[in-house]
Amino acid sequence: MGQHLRTGRPTRAEAAELERRLREAALEVFSDRGFEGATMEEIARAAGISKRTLYAKYPDKRALFAKVLPWAMSTLNWDAPDLDDVADDLPSALAAIARIAIARVVDPQVARLTRVAMSEAHHFPEFAEAAHSMTWSPRLRSVVDVLERHARAGAIVVDDPELAAEQFLAMVSGFPAMLAVFGLRRDPDDEERHIRHAVTLFHAGLTPR
Repeated sequence: MGQHLRTGRPTRAEAAELERRLREAALEVFSDRGFEGATMEEIARAAGISKRTLYAKYPDKRALFAKVLPWAMSTLNWDAPDLDDVADDLPSALAAIARIAIARVVDPQVARLTRVAMSEAHHFPEFAEAAHSMTWSPRLRSVVDVLERHARAGAIVVDDPELAAEQFLAMVSGFPAMLAVFGLRRDPDDEERHIRHAVTLFHAGLTPR
């Protein structure tokens, strides 16, 4: 007896798989073509679906783009550093956080998404809030936690841990992130030298006189 072919609405798992495939295809097309150069027809073809199916889910290219980019950023999880062995040594803890923060911003996929987001940010102001909550905030929290721990121990003086954490992250990862957008990256030894210099300056500014 031949295999019975199920008809009707897709299962929840099938719908989720379709959505994942669609978003990945859209991300690839937007990354290659930019927002203006991408077309719904090309995205549908890349996803292996009909234009009718695509338009049933997203009424236009803007709606699709606004959904895809924050989704893509949220899938690139922040790998919180393991600070167990260096938690009592503030410079070592800060250097560990800096290395992971830099590794994230120079990741080719992150750099590619950043380029796309920057090029369309004036059309999509909501991206700024999404980028902060999904990429900057986890890093900020890691630094804040370390600073607060050492402030409670009396090792440093910091009036505004969140402001200090933001400034530290800007010191260590701001320029590497800009280089990555242009497809450039420092030599690992040079990057380590920059990290150590930034950590020394930052730590000195917090050490009680």
